[in-house]
Amino acid sequence: MDAIRSGPGPRNLITDVPGLKVGQAHDASVRTGVTVILPDARAVCAADVRGGAPGTRETDALAPENLVDAVDAIVLSGGSVYGLGAADGVVAWLGARGRGYGLVDGIPKSPVVPGAILFDMANGGDKAWAEDPPYRNLGKAAVAAAGLEFDLGTAGCGYGAMAGSLKGGTGSASVVTADGYTVGAVVGVNSWGSVVAPGGRTFWAAPFELDGEFGGLGSEGLRAGPDEWGLAKRAADTRNTTIACVATDAILTPAQARRLAVMAQDGFARAIRPVHAPFDGDVVFAISTGLIPLADPAPFTLARLGALAADALARAVARGVFEAKPWADAYVPCWRDLSR
Repeated sequence: MDAIRSGPGPRNLITDVPGLKVGQAHDASVRTGVTVILPDARAVCAADVRGGAPGTRETDALAPENLVDAVDAIVLSGGSVYGLGAADGVVAWLGARGRGYGLVDGIPKSPVVPGAILFDMANGGDKAWAEDPPYRNLGKAAVAAAGLEFDLGTAGCGYGAMAGSLKGGTGSASVVTADGYTVGAVVGVNSWGSVVAPGGRTFWAAPFELDGEFGGLGSEGLRAGPDEWGLAKRAADTRNTTIACVATDAILTPAQARRLAVMAQDGFARAIRPVHAPFDGDVVFAISTGLIPLADPAPFTLARLGALAADALARAVARGVFEAKPWADAYVPCWRDLSR
């Protein structure tokens, strides 16, 4: 495909995909947050789960042989198992506006809102919420704030995250192809593995960087020996997970969306080392806003989109850590602190 040249979309965010908005909310005292991906209309969706310790909601409903063929929103949240409650707030918000899946007139529709969570419970925030975790309200606030622009770094689902021993965060990236497809990604980076090569500050994702979007350092510092992981977390830090959503405006079936999610997972492998460990809960959702038919031959076009999604996800991981800043009330090592 040498004749096809692609580049970032105008925002370099997943919202460059037509028909998508993103909303975010966080609680600074708890050091946690929520990111909601909100399609303008119900959208085909699939999920791929690779981590050994996932926390998910409604991923089984997305299987192509099952009844549900579209979703109303996707939720990425901090909070471990408590964070799954963020989707309850999103469901309530959507249902109150008549959005969702319905079979019978006169009965409230059922919004379909899959979700995934990351573990940010040990970051020093106030988790003494007793019987009132903040996530339902955070979910409602995030979906209500949905728009085309949103913050990266210490924001949304990545507010309380750590990427290896560096501050993690929420990242996003997009690409628009010369023949008119748009692919984007959004991610909460809370990885056990490192996002930078040993001995320096070069991102593993450096070969995929576009337009200096995460520092423009190039790939010169990339190197790794066996068991040489650099700024990964310690062996005892077994509470992690990187969660993401990729999106395209191509018209996909549920099975094709599933293949897009499978291929996009390789973006994690390009940006994080190690990844998909027994104590990671890595999950990638794939969503189609269904505006542009797949060009013939469709399997080849789908393969192109999958490769673009993996690249965009790798870039989004690096951008999330590149943009991360310490919490206002506590120091935590950030990428910008690394020696130049």
